[in-house]
Amino acid sequence: MHIHEYTRYDAVGLRNLIKSGEVTAAEVETAAREALAAADERVNGLALPLFTPALGHAEDGPFAGVPFLIKDIGPMAAGVPFFMGSRALGPGVPAAHDSDLMRRFRAAGLVTLGLTTMPELGLCFATEPVRFGPARNPWDLDRGAGGSSGGAAALVAAGAVPLAHASDGAGSIRIPAACCGLVGLKPSRGRLPCGPDLGESALGMADAFALTRTVRDTAHLLDAVQGPGVGEKYTAPPPARPYAEEPTREPRRLRVAITTKPWSDAPVNPEVAAAAEHAARLLQQQGHHVEEASPVVDWDAVIHALVVTQTAFLGAIFQRAPRPPDPALLEGVSRRVLEQAARLSALDLLAAFDAQNRVTRSVAAFFTRYDLLVSPTMAQLPAPHGTIRYDDPSHTLETFVRSMFDYAPFTPPFNVTGQPAISLPLGRSTGGLPIGVQLVAAYGREDLLLGIAGRLEQAAPWRRHADTLFR
Repeated sequence: MHIHEYTRYDAVGLRNLIKSGEVTAAEVETAAREALAAADERVNGLALPLFTPALGHAEDGPFAGVPFLIKDIGPMAAGVPFFMGSRALGPGVPAAHDSDLMRRFRAAGLVTLGLTTMPELGLCFATEPVRFGPARNPWDLDRGAGGSSGGAAALVAAGAVPLAHASDGAGSIRIPAACCGLVGLKPSRGRLPCGPDLGESALGMADAFALTRTVRDTAHLLDAVQGPGVGEKYTAPPPARPYAEEPTREPRRLRVAITTKPWSDAPVNPEVAAAAEHAARLLQQQGHHVEEASPVVDWDAVIHALVVTQTAFLGAIFQRAPRPPDPALLEGVSRRVLEQAARLSALDLLAAFDAQNRVTRSVAAFFTRYDLLVSPTMAQLPAPHGTIRYDDPSHTLETFVRSMFDYAPFTPPFNVTGQPAISLPLGRSTGGLPIGVQLVAAYGREDLLLGIAGRLEQAAPWRRHADTLFR
């Protein structure tokens, strides 16, 4: 199998080729390794040399033989060293055992070939860690791939693998998807397991899943790994039928709200706003009722809930680390995070959870009147490298978060509320850069998102960068 043939297929397509005997899993893996080496040279998305051999996996899973990557913050894979994008963790911290989600990726048959880069501690919408250097956007190498799942996004968009693990604490699946022209679903809180070592990820504000190039890959992978683990704190309602059926089902007429105005006062690029408006018109043409509307969101409460809970979470992780990080090796904002974590009290956490409650109830009320919210994923086009300055020592944690959220203000509220949200590459700038459109549904309604996403993919199919990179 040649690279240019390999990159034409999504994960389901590769699985079907292997099952039919047209190619072997070994041939697919060889092509993937060649594609990864070539793509990484350009986009710099790998944190380690490729695993040799690949991590163990089932031979009969629904994705048996499909190449895959995991992010440098987990899911934990036994024996693999993780760095969280930081120099301060030295040679890395090897995982003692698999996380529940990693076990599911293995059982699905995914062939895990490597570890992808992320910003230090996963706290930035740009993947430019001092330790590994910037992950470059395949559409324009002078621009970023987004964060925090930027290494994964760059390599999937480049065609090196059809899908890769990603995680999302304020937009870290959806923002790289928007930057790189991919499909990025943040599932509902509790849809996927986060155990056994964590009761909740980032105190309930973060979710893990994957980046893909097609809606059907997203749907099939969700079927393969969704569902609660033993002892999970949160449990999302089970789907009525396989998610893989949703993209081709005829949806009922939906009540759709469209907004291009962020809940902060951040400016929005006109081309970004136009892409969301175009998506809303497509939905109207498909028979849905569309009107301009937006949930009431207390922006200060969103920032307070996310900053306090994620700061406390990361502080606790470093307290449990085998050795304390050297502050001199941490980047500027990371030092602020750990300084603030040391000062937090139980009352601070209670205030953050109170802010979360206010935001969640206000937004949930909106979704009793509407089935779907359409918005831009980001407020701006993919930024040139160095725009978001994570290592700037002049930043306080507050000034950094507010400046970063000005870049992408539409994603964070739905980490606070725990609702599912998906970014689709439905727009293109005049300069050829991908533009993401975000769809949000009520808690537990990934089925609705995937159904509408499938219809939009049919109505406005997106070009994939991998279609040209390996010709």
